[in-house]
Amino acid sequence: MSTTDFTVLLLGNADFLKPFAVTLTKDPEQAKDLFQETMYRALANQEKYLAGTNIRAWLFTIMRNIFINNYRRKTKQLLFMDYASNDFLFNYQQTAIGNSAESNMRIKDIQGAVHVLPVIFKKPFQLYFEGFKYYEIADILSEPLGTIKSRIHFARRMLKTQLVRH
Repeated sequence: MSTTDFTVLLLGNADFLKPFAVTLTKDPEQAKDLFQETMYRALANQEKYLAGTNIRAWLFTIMRNIFINNYRRKTKQLLFMDYASNDFLFNYQQTAIGNSAESNMRIKDIQGAVHVLPVIFKKPFQLYFEGFKYYEIADILSEPLGTIKSRIHFARRMLKTQLVRH
């Protein structure tokens, strides 16, 4: 495939990438950067495109990989090693300070909300909260897996409505 043919094909399918970029980044400016980087990489790697294959899927894959790599790079930049004190990993942007009294009051609120859940939702939720996997809970309660998932989902929804943030 010639460079001109590839460029025409690329530009004819580029508009479908813009909404995908916005979906990934949730920011129009970052989406523009992601779109430009995707177009650049597609042009730089045009020899890797196999003529006749789905160019949209190829472009979506390039964009998704760029987004994932950028995300991982940003995550690594937020962490650093402090070799002076026991080699712990710290997130230097974390500014929250714990308040055990408030946490204890909140835990009591949560426990009270869980206690008043209907039994049909409470038991699967408690098992899930204790660390059991969905399929393990289904085996313990002799219920179908989908039923367990939906009951835990509904239990969470009920708890969210009962526990309004202050």
